[in-house]
Amino acid sequence: MPGIVLFCAGVVASLAASWLLVTRLERLGERAGFSEAWLGLVAALAADAPEITSATTALARGQTSVGAGVVIGSNVFNLAALLGLAAVVAGWIGFHRRVVVLSGVPAVWVAAVCLLTVAAVVAPTDGLALAAMVLVPYVAVLGMRRARMERLRLPAGWVRWLVAAVHEEEAELAEAIRPRPGTWRDAAAAAGALVTVVGASTVMEVAATAVGRRYAVADIVTGGLVLAVVTSLPNAVSAVYLARRGRGAAVLSTALNSNAINVVAGLLIPASLAGLGPGSGPGFGQGTLVAAWYAGLTVLALALAYRGRGLGRASGTAIIAGYLAFVTALVITVEQGGVGPAAAVFPAAAVAAAGMLLLTWPARRWTAAARLGGLWQRESVLPGWSIGRLWRLSLILCGVVAACDAASGPHLILIGLLIAGPCCALLTGRWALTAAASGLAVVLGVVLGVPDQIFATVTQYAFLAAVAAVGTTTTVGAAVLQRQRP
Repeated sequence: MPGIVLFCAGVVASLAASWLLVTRLERLGERAGFSEAWLGLVAALAADAPEITSATTALARGQTSVGAGVVIGSNVFNLAALLGLAAVVAGWIGFHRRVVVLSGVPAVWVAAVCLLTVAAVVAPTDGLALAAMVLVPYVAVLGMRRARMERLRLPAGWVRWLVAAVHEEEAELAEAIRPRPGTWRDAAAAAGALVTVVGASTVMEVAATAVGRRYAVADIVTGGLVLAVVTSLPNAVSAVYLARRGRGAAVLSTALNSNAINVVAGLLIPASLAGLGPGSGPGFGQGTLVAAWYAGLTVLALALAYRGRGLGRASGTAIIAGYLAFVTALVITVEQGGVGPAAAVFPAAAVAAAGMLLLTWPARRWTAAARLGGLWQRESVLPGWSIGRLWRLSLILCGVVAACDAASGPHLILIGLLIAGPCCALLTGRWALTAAASGLAVVLGVVLGVPDQIFATVTQYAFLAAVAAVGTTTTVGAAVLQRQRP
């Protein structure tokens, strides 16, 4: 009981002090003449103080699972709460594609570096250097004034693109972050808040670890789920508020910049000094699983945002479902005492299939045109069959083959018959629908390797190569047919 009380007290003090730290640092940044984008980075850094402190404390105490779990787990939660939940609550968050690319490229790069570091493919110091290669120029560009940016020795087209992208991001941040210039009182308050955050977060991490071990809760669950969610709640509330006001760029930059800062300040820098410990050896462990989910959901969220020029309720729901699948996979691995093929593949494959369908689903403006022109009711290449009817049939065929294969187990391997789905979708004469069916067939082929007992074997790779080859061929064929048909 005392541990729980200490944990709750640490949570309240840490989150309250971090909120005070955010507001005071924003004012000091305004006094220093920071650009709106830099003010956003300062706000993200201050809001991440509880995660960074908790992770650093855990790594310094040799608790690798807790430290890495806090940082990476909070990043996965940030994607679900700051982007997914905000999109569901607001209904629609619009993004400029330039802003998605400007913020997305560093985000994907940092996520990949995080995965490589946790999997012990690269050393923490090398990971820090790799992250700095992209983040330093990114931060420098965000801090440049327009006149300075126009003097960069880059191709004119690149300069115009950068100017437009930074302007679009700052235009929304200027309304989302409008502090008054700070004074010495704000500096004193920021210093006091920082000390409080460090102290309270340290108490919170120590208490959470002690309580978790007392009740036999795995360290990766304590860090990756409990501490990660608790320390990220202020960011989630702020993102929902910004989304309801239509500040899409502010929501996106807050989520992605917060995640990048978490990885660098909360994982790579402490790990470069203290190491990741014995739990970070090669292999696909629980830490690697969490990092893989972080990288995968980052790519999915950015792909959905770029494809639809924003996130709607369907995309937001898919991102939230991805987080729930991550929680499920993590809990299963803890119960099993390790990462098995089923826990690693099934949840990820389900989310990947849903994401692929959303990515190939007609965008809003296409859907409106489809209603007017009756796209789904138009006749396909097969006389008497509509496009919508054939595409639904292609998905059903994939599902039926997968169900029969899973039911028969290793006695009858039917993965090769999954090509029936892409071949049927080819007759729609629409490349996007054919690509969706092909992607579903490949994902199902990966998943079916488990009940067929051929997972990650040469046999499964041969089947997947055949299905992928047919899917690629049918997609190209559908593109040719689409160009020839009205």
